[in-house]
Amino acid sequence: MISFIGRWNQLSLVKRIILGLIFGTVLAFTAPETFSFVPILGTLFVGMLKAIAPILVFFLVISAISQHKSGERTNMTSIIILYVLGTFFSGATGVIASFIFKIKLQLGESIGGATAPSGISEVLKSVILKIADNPLDAIVNANYVAVLFWAILMGLALKAGSENTRIVFANISDAISKVVKWIINLAPFGVMGLVFNSIAAQGIGALLGYGKLVLLLIGCMTFVALVVNPFIVFIAIRQNPYLLVFRCLKESGITAFFTRSSAANIPVNMNLCERLGLDKDTYSVSIPLGATINMAGAAVSISVLSLSAAFTMGIHIDFPTAVILSLLAAVSACGASGVAGGSLLLIPLACSLFGVPNDIAMQVVGIGFIIGVIQDSCETGLNSSTDVLFTATAEYRGWRKMGKLIPKKFRFETEALNYKK
Repeated sequence: MISFIGRWNQLSLVKRIILGLIFGTVLAFTAPETFSFVPILGTLFVGMLKAIAPILVFFLVISAISQHKSGERTNMTSIIILYVLGTFFSGATGVIASFIFKIKLQLGESIGGATAPSGISEVLKSVILKIADNPLDAIVNANYVAVLFWAILMGLALKAGSENTRIVFANISDAISKVVKWIINLAPFGVMGLVFNSIAAQGIGALLGYGKLVLLLIGCMTFVALVVNPFIVFIAIRQNPYLLVFRCLKESGITAFFTRSSAANIPVNMNLCERLGLDKDTYSVSIPLGATINMAGAAVSISVLSLSAAFTMGIHIDFPTAVILSLLAAVSACGASGVAGGSLLLIPLACSLFGVPNDIAMQVVGIGFIIGVIQDSCETGLNSSTDVLFTATAEYRGWRKMGKLIPKKFRFETEALNYKK
């Protein structure tokens, strides 16, 4: 047993996750009743990530801000610009693909118990009001807008505090980061439980009736991940972007695919940023911020599903209106929550642009939940991996401007750190 554990730990985390995926799939198809306890592993893994993430963000941001020296660059402006561009072009990709492959839906019963926002003003108002949330409630409810706001204020206040106080917060931050690494090492078992639960509970039969829609969504998100995002990265750093793109997809996208939560994937992304040699002052803010506003996958889902509803209703859409939809999808996606299915309730907002009735729009939301086992997983994988991708891109762009070498390979954890030195 000790020998087996030693060999297991020698494998890379990605290889262990793939093994967990294989075992979960095999068990779900062969003996779902015998191994009915396996989904508990997935629930525990996601629960631990969601529980530790707000605390990690709160103390990490306080520590980073309080120890930040005046005049040091953080690249936050570049990161936000990349977030906005990536989200907009993703929405535009969904619009263009929907025009090429027009899909009409078979609508049935509407989903019950869900309430969609009535307009962009309501989305923006909700985001603004979240800032004023009680800091303790914000941590408990994983309200990252408020967590970031209060952590930044606390960090700025502590800049005038004693060095010993700042060291205490730095030590707490390091301790929480170590706990996060322990939790991430449990990812193979968590993924095994999550994939087992998805296959055993829903199977693939529920997806067959919406096969074309699922293929269109996956195709758009794949195009964004492998064409749009690499092009943006290439323009920024002027070198082959795919090694960085593939590493972000492999080490962030895979776990996000199964957790289906950008918020739960925050600890994974921060751990990856550390191993890429990125500045903690920057990624401690950009990663939780990205989980809130960087919603490339959500922009694709909103565009494709809302246009499918319009085509089903026989509504003619011209090009200028489609461009407006891209903007609306990008703005709406920024208000989507970082939890599973967070973007779906924003579909009626986009549908209202074409005069699609709310009851029809809510039926489309219901379809979104049916195909969510694939759609939301791909969406979250794209969203979360892009957070790391654009954070790294902004920093490497800064390195290039200062004449520093940018790592050409991302196979070894220490390589980026050596280049930074």
